[in-house]
Amino acid sequence: MSQDEEYTGFQDARQKRVKVIAWVVIASLILVGGGATVLALLFG
Repeated sequence: MSQDEEYTGFQDARQKRVKVIAWVVIASLILVGGGATVLALLFG
């Protein structure tokens, strides 16, 4: 059994985790950026 076959399951789990983290970061940036824009408009 090659090393690639041993780690196939781990690779799939890692890919899924990376995608979830990426979406969370993107959503956070949008929310924080939108929040900062609203505050700037209210207090500016």
